[in-house]
Amino acid sequence: MNEDDLSRRVAQLERRVAELEGAARRQPAAPASGEGPLFALEQLKERLLPHAGEAGAGLFTGSVGLPTGERYEWQEAHPVEGLLEQDWRELADPLSALAHPVRLLLLQQVLSGVRTVAEMSAHESLGTSGQLYHHLRQLTAAGWLRATGRGRYAVPGERVVPLLIVLMGVRR
Repeated sequence: MNEDDLSRRVAQLERRVAELEGAARRQPAAPASGEGPLFALEQLKERLLPHAGEAGAGLFTGSVGLPTGERYEWQEAHPVEGLLEQDWRELADPLSALAHPVRLLLLQQVLSGVRTVAEMSAHESLGTSGQLYHHLRQLTAAGWLRATGRGRYAVPGERVVPLLIVLMGVRR
């Protein structure tokens, strides 16, 4: 190969590189798997949908740091198959336990660090001690609260992220 051939080939390569670089600037690169705004959906499609059938699947996940310093991480995926046929009335109790302003305030207070009945009673919006115990019983029976000792309550760790996701789901 002589010097002219080499110069011509280098010039061709330089033009080709310039064309490729120009195309890359005009067209953003597709995000790699696990990146981009719909990364969780892409992972769901790759990992679960091949096994979930035509109905598909749903995924919720979260990493939450509370004002108390506690940290909860949770991920749950479910196939949708059968959900539309299930008797949703069976789900009324845990949902109705959340459908009261005082109970939502109670859960918010507990997640913020107010854990004892004495501390809860100090909050004027939580009602009388009889009303407070009524709401605590409702939340405990539905699994949104757990008694952790005499007069102490906590949101079970496995319910923190799902609770926040329910709240996210009803926000407008």
